Parts: sequence; C-alpha cells; structure tokens
Amino acid sequence: MTVHSSFAARRLRVALVAACTVALAGCDAATSDNAAVTLEPAPAEHNLAGVCPDEVVVQLQWQPQSDMAGVIGLLGPGYTVDTERKSVTGPLAFDGKDTGVDLTLRAGGPAIGFQSVTSVMYTDETIHLGLVHGDQLIAASAAQRVVGLTPLLRYSPAILMWDPAAYPQVKTIADIGGTDAGVVVSKDQIFPQWLVAKGLLRQDQIDTSYDGAPARFVGDSRIVQQGFANSEPYTYEHETPQWNKPVAYAMVKDAGYGVYASNVTVRADRVDSLAPCLRALVPMIQQTGKNYLAAPEPVNETIVDWVSQDFSFTPYSAGEAAYSAKLLADEAVIAPGADGVYGSYDLTEAQRIIDDLVPVLNAAGANLPTSLPADQLFTTRFISAEVR
Repeated sequence: MTVHSSFAARRLRVALVAACTVALAGCDAATSDNAAVTLEPAPAEHNLAGVCPDEVVVQLQWQPQSDMAGVIGLLGPGYTVDTERKSVTGPLAFDGKDTGVDLTLRAGGPAIGFQSVTSVMYTDETIHLGLVHGDQLIAASAAQRVVGLTPLLRYSPAILMWDPAAYPQVKTIADIGGTDAGVVVSKDQIFPQWLVAKGLLRQDQIDTSYDGAPARFVGDSRIVQQGFANSEPYTYEHETPQWNKPVAYAMVKDAGYGVYASNVTVRADRVDSLAPCLRALVPMIQQTGKNYLAAPEPVNETIVDWVSQDFSFTPYSAGEAAYSAKLLADEAVIAPGADGVYGSYDLTEAQRIIDDLVPVLNAAGANLPTSLPADQLFTTRFISAEVR
C-alpha cells in the first residue's frame, strides 16, 4: 500500500479546485459551489494522514442514495464532482473537521457497466473499500472474496410491490405466492430464488427482465415488481406522473431474509495492509451512520447536489431523500444491532444466514463450499463497541 503525498500537496489540489471553480475554463469535472471552504483540522485521534491512503477510494453499489449515508456523510465541503468518472472527491471529514486525507466515492450500477462491486474491486487496485450487500458478498466468496467490516444497513430495504387495487387481498410475500402474478426482478438479485426455495413464491412466477424503468409496472397492473422501501413507494406516488398513486409492498426482510446490507468491505488480501487505516476509519463510518438518523439533512443535501450535477444519474429529489431517511429510521434499517452497537455484526447470526444461502446459491451454480465460516466473510476486528 502506498501511503501519502504531503499534506501541503493535498492542500494545493484543493486550492486548484477552488481556482477551477472561479475560472470555469479548462476544468474536466463539475465542481460544487462550496469548493473554497476550509475546514478546521481534526484532533490527533481523528487525523488519518500517514495512517490511511492520501485518497481513500470507495466503490458504491449504485448511484448515490441516502442508504449510503454512513460513507457519503464523511464527504466534507469543497468536494468536486467528476461527471466523466462518475465520482466525487473531497476532504474526508469527521465531526465537521478535516482528517487530513481525501475521500473519493465512485458510483456503481450503470456507472460501472452493471459489474459487481467485488469484481471491480479485484480489477482496479486503486479501490480500497466497496459497498456490497451480504448475499452478494457470500456469492462472490469463492473467486472474489471480500470481508465485511461494518454494515451500513442492518437489513436490506428490498421490497416486492404491487397495485393494491389489483390485489386487495395481498398483504405479505407469501400471499403473492398464492396468486398468478408474475414477479419481475433483475437477474442479479438473489432473494427471489431464496423466496422460491422457502416456498413463498413459485419458480414459474419469477421474471428476471426488470430493467429499473417504471413503464412495465405502470402498463400492467397485474405484475409484482421489485423495489426498495426507501425509494419506489415515494417515487411512484409523487414523481411518476403515469402512476401518481400509492403502491402496496412487503419488505423482504419481513419474510425472513435478514442479510446485512451495504457492507463496507475490503478485499480479503488487503485486510492486514489496510488495518491501521481501518482501525481508525471504521468507527467513523459507524458514528456517521448513527448521526444520520438524528440529522439527515446535511448528508441528503450532499447527495441531491452530487446527483444534480451528473445528468446520467436518475434524478434524486430532496423529497425522496427525506422520505428515505424517515423510512430507514422507522423500519430500523439503520439501527443498532442486538448488542446496542451501530454497525455491528453478530457472527452467529451471520453464520445462520450463510448456511441458509449457500444451498440456494449452489443450486444456481455458485460452487461454494458447504462449510463457509462467517469469520472469513465478516470481521468485528475494527468495529467500535462505543458507538451506541
């Protein structure tokens, strides 16, 4: 691992960004309005200079959204949006103070050609951390093993949603299995096969052609469609004129699919080399996620601003961000674990999840070992028990 150009050199970069904002000419990236802000240096215990890489690079699993607040909330003012690389770079700030290193967040999904985060982490050595859902982390463990350091979300906010006028009797996912409804999901989702394996849905209901667009759902009220509780229920009612009414939905977690979601991960072969940085940084991520529940507005403003500067992103409104923050709190998607610690892992529960998923994944050709120890995929080594 290469650590650190000088702090002075980093400040020169920030000054050049500010100059770019003034000049407007000759700059490749769109730059936020607050580029010239100077932050107070963080105290010694939160100074990451010489501990972490000069620029900590995090690969997101999708475009920026509020359920990634634990890492996006570390992006301080003075950030620069790069519309070509689909990324944002700025000071890594904690408690409003400059930690002495930069943070780069890279959008995922369409921005990386719909590749998995784990595959990108193994092909791009500049990426230090990546956000990976627990089921995808398990599925990738044979060839692209990453280790979960802390979950941003205690559960996945994934849902199946339907038109309540078409299925007034449906209340749960098990109820969907008793209908003739087609269940439209994206082909990379793992939970639909788990639902089939548990007898909650039938295999002949699963349609893996979902492309993220609302047109099919709007045009066919008989289908059931995947979504996320902190997004689609709001956008379909308020921001989809062709629909413009509520949807009914059930959360997959309520059917028993309790995977840790949006795990901050590191490649398994880089845990030790990055350990000094992770020891300092992981508790900051935990605390930032907790803080978001009490005061989501600053992080939401950053997300909305970043998205607004890149026309390739799906629009993300302040209304959706506010709705999402409330949902994530109300449904305990961002919440402390059973031990009272935000961002903690229960390795016994993690093992139960692994053992439950491995047969489902192997049935789909994953070729995972039947015995897969949880401590190979998740670690409590860097988690602070003080973030309560």
